[in-house]
Amino acid sequence: MIVDILRLVGEPALRRLGYGTAQLTGPGYWGPRGERADAVAVLRRAVERGVTLIDTADNYGPDLAEELVAEGLHPYSADLVVATKGGVVRTSDSAWHIAGRPEQLRTMCEASLRRLRTETIDLYQLHRLDPEVPLAEQLGALGELRREGKIRHIGLDTVTVVQLKEALGLAETGSIASVQNRFNLIDRKSEAVLEVCEAHDLAFLPWFPLANGALAGEAAAALDAVAARHGASRGQIALAWLLHRSPVLCPTPGTGSLAHLEENLDAAAIRLSEEDLAALR
Repeated sequence: MIVDILRLVGEPALRRLGYGTAQLTGPGYWGPRGERADAVAVLRRAVERGVTLIDTADNYGPDLAEELVAEGLHPYSADLVVATKGGVVRTSDSAWHIAGRPEQLRTMCEASLRRLRTETIDLYQLHRLDPEVPLAEQLGALGELRREGKIRHIGLDTVTVVQLKEALGLAETGSIASVQNRFNLIDRKSEAVLEVCEAHDLAFLPWFPLANGALAGEAAAALDAVAARHGASRGQIALAWLLHRSPVLCPTPGTGSLAHLEENLDAAAIRLSEEDLAALR
């Protein structure tokens, strides 16, 4: 059960509201964004505020985000879930190359272990399915790493319902713990994937939970009345909506700003009414 695996679903809202590290790196998730000490301070403050899920990836930087997580949070507390991703190689700020051959996945996972300074990665997510490699081979490589104790649980990023069901049929029972698809208040294309996650008790870590800046546009104007009722920002209402939408949703908004971090985490205390939810629906 995911309740036992991640200790997120069913826990108080703040524990379902995690922290994503992409914004600790520069534009295009390439290179540093600012001072290293500032990034470390944000990570430590997130954990001080009760965050129990840190979501990172080997290609944020590349390598940099994982190094910052280790610098700021190692040794990791027993209740902290550190999730990372592999399966994509970066060669520039705009070049992404899917790399899902078993030997590539093993090499990337072992490099993440070294950067994170850990013997076991709590949640290792396949950043993209490689269309050139049979899914059974990709999951087989991760299953082998799991049996060796190098990862505890497997996650999938950006999958369709058909791909998710196929993966669940191929993987060892209980090894797949999460899905990470794009999902937010104004982009709900993965509703059907969310339903499968609910049926199988999988955590759903929505990427771009704040719609990557689009909440400032007219498409999200309905947020204003709800936000005014709660004395909150548009972003806070969008995060609160995700927490209300499904108990398996675990948003991991990212930021490099301490002030923005505090604002995001305060969204956990917002209780939306039926009127609010109807307006946002």
